[in-house]
Amino acid sequence: MTDLEIRPATLKDIPAIVALLADDPLGARRESPDDLAPYRIAFERLADDPNQHVMVADRGGKVVGTLQLTVVPGLPRRGSTRSIIEGVRVHAAERGSGLGTQLVEWAVDEARRQGCQLVQLTSDATRTDAHRFYERLGFEPSHVGFKKSL
Repeated sequence: MTDLEIRPATLKDIPAIVALLADDPLGARRESPDDLAPYRIAFERLADDPNQHVMVADRGGKVVGTLQLTVVPGLPRRGSTRSIIEGVRVHAAERGSGLGTQLVEWAVDEARRQGCQLVQLTSDATRTDAHRFYERLGFEPSHVGFKKSL
C-alpha cells in the first residue's frame, strides 16, 4: 500500500466521504448523498476546530477511506485528555486489504502525539464484524453506550 496517503480531508472530499458513510445498510438509512449542503456546513465547523481531525485515505487521487478523530480535554482520569474515533469507513473494494487497520493505527498514533491517555470509539451493536476488527486492534468492549436522538 505504498501509494496510500492519509491526509486531512478538504471540502472537495465531501462527496466521496458521504458516499463512504452511506455505503452500508445503516448509512443508507441515515445519510443523504444527494444533498451535500449539511455536510459542507458541518465540515466548515470541524475545520475551524483544532481538536477535530477529519481524515481521508487517498490512493492515487481517490478517497478510499475516512475517519474523524476528536481530541477531548477533560477532568476525569486526573485531568487526562482522551480521543474519540468516529465514522471509520473503508471503500468496499478496499475492505480486507488492511486499510482500516492503517486508518485506526494512524488515529491512535495521532492521539498519542496529541498527549491523549485514552482512545475510545463506539460501534453500532449490529456491526459484529467491526467489533471483532476493533478487538483485534486492542480495543476492549469495556462500556455500554447510550444515545438519545434530539
